Amino acid sequence: MPPRTEEAPKHSPDQGSEAKGQSKEQSGKPAKSPSLRERLREHWLFAIVGAIVLVAALVGGLLYWLDVRHYESTDDAFVAARSFSVASKVGGYVTDIPVTDNQHVDAGGLLARIDARDYRIAVDQASAQVAVARANIANVEAQIESQQEQIKQAQAQLEQAQAQLQFSQEEFKRAEDLVEKGAGTVQRQQQTRSDLQAQQANTERTKTAVTAAQLGIKTLQAQLEGAKAQFEQSQAQLDQARLNLQYTSVVAAQSGRVVKLSGAKGTFVSAGQSLMMFVPDEVWVVANYKETQLNDMRPGQPVEIRIDAYPGRKLTGHVDSVQPGSGTAFSLLPAENATGNYVKVVQRVPVKIVVDNWPADLPVGPGMSVVPWTRVR
Repeated sequence: MPPRTEEAPKHSPDQGSEAKGQSKEQSGKPAKSPSLRERLREHWLFAIVGAIVLVAALVGGLLYWLDVRHYESTDDAFVAARSFSVASKVGGYVTDIPVTDNQHVDAGGLLARIDARDYRIAVDQASAQVAVARANIANVEAQIESQQEQIKQAQAQLEQAQAQLQFSQEEFKRAEDLVEKGAGTVQRQQQTRSDLQAQQANTERTKTAVTAAQLGIKTLQAQLEGAKAQFEQSQAQLDQARLNLQYTSVVAAQSGRVVKLSGAKGTFVSAGQSLMMFVPDEVWVVANYKETQLNDMRPGQPVEIRIDAYPGRKLTGHVDSVQPGSGTAFSLLPAENATGNYVKVVQRVPVKIVVDNWPADLPVGPGMSVVPWTRVR
């Protein structure tokens, strides 16, 4: 019989690990955990991302501490301007519109022209009325000069009558003395008495003539004042007619741009009817900051402005003023907080920001969005 061989016992992997664990436990040495370096080496991608995030956070915090915390910003900011409607002060047919939409016009530039023929006729009529009034003044002044000569003549006649009256009085006195002495006749006395009475009546008549001449010149002087008033009225009408003639040329009161043009050549417009809208070159920024951002904000502080329409451009300006009140307080229907349930809401306060120098190549107008950064610290 062949000899019997004993097979070696077969161990499973689990039995092997258990055996190894038992051998380690029997040896008394604990299992060694992987080090931080090994873990970073094993998860290198997460380590790089974490390092980048940490560096970015540190850089962001440093930038905020050194620069950003000194600024106050808001996205509730817009370009503002005192745009207005351009209208004709006189009515008539439009004969010319030499401008077009969005065109820039200098101060004094022609915007529209109204038919001026009727207004030229009005100027001619007013000029004729002024000439008539001037002639009336000259006529009354000539009458006054003539009346003054009549006054002088009447005064001379009065002086002559007074001299004759004095002579008649002396003749009558001499005749009475002669009659009393018996050297004169009663007939002579009666004759001198009659001459004296006649001279007295003549003197009274000349006095009345002087008085009438003086009253006549007062009447003429009153007529002269009326003629002068009529002349001033005619002159005022002439000035108004000339102004109306000038108003037929509608010009720009200041430099700016024409927008929303509605007038056209050949249309009839009445006085005060709008022909176009006008946006002046003087524009600024109204930034509606939260009331909690106004603690350190003062006029004169520098501002950096970014316009949403031109993201690559940055403008500089300064704070001009802060409105003394929130925007809702000056709205058409302000909030009434004294009634109903009150919920506190952070209010917005308009801050006027003036741009130091608007670039000429940027067509900026009211309503465009901007983002201002005001340095308050």
